[in-house]
Amino acid sequence: MNIGEAAEQSGISSKMIRKYEDSGLIPKARRSDAGYRTYSENDIHTFRFIKTARSLGFSLKDIKELLSLWKNKKRASSKVKKIAEKHIENLEIKSSEINTMLKTLKHLTQNCHGDDRPDCPILSNLESSVIFQK
Repeated sequence: MNIGEAAEQSGISSKMIRKYEDSGLIPKARRSDAGYRTYSENDIHTFRFIKTARSLGFSLKDIKELLSLWKNKKRASSKVKKIAEKHIENLEIKSSEINTMLKTLKHLTQNCHGDDRPDCPILSNLESSVIFQK
């Protein structure tokens, strides 16, 4: 099938398929006599794997490693688990950072009068947090 059909069946855009190919995440596509990319059902399965991994927030580097492990039937599941556990750790850090941002913004907006006066704790906080670089 061509790239448009592969994109439709996998749920990944043609642009992303090309990007994944260019980045080395997936091998270069086979080409028809006319020079068009062609894909198999196995390729679609791989694209769906990538889409699911991306939806879970895995990096392209991690996905490349997961793909390699997925294709290796002699793999140790401990290697897969290690990647997932590291990703969980990173997500927990990001979640904590987002919760801190939310708490701060909620506090600042609750203390902002939102009227015609120029005083604004939101802007004051942003101003006081600026690091000047020369």
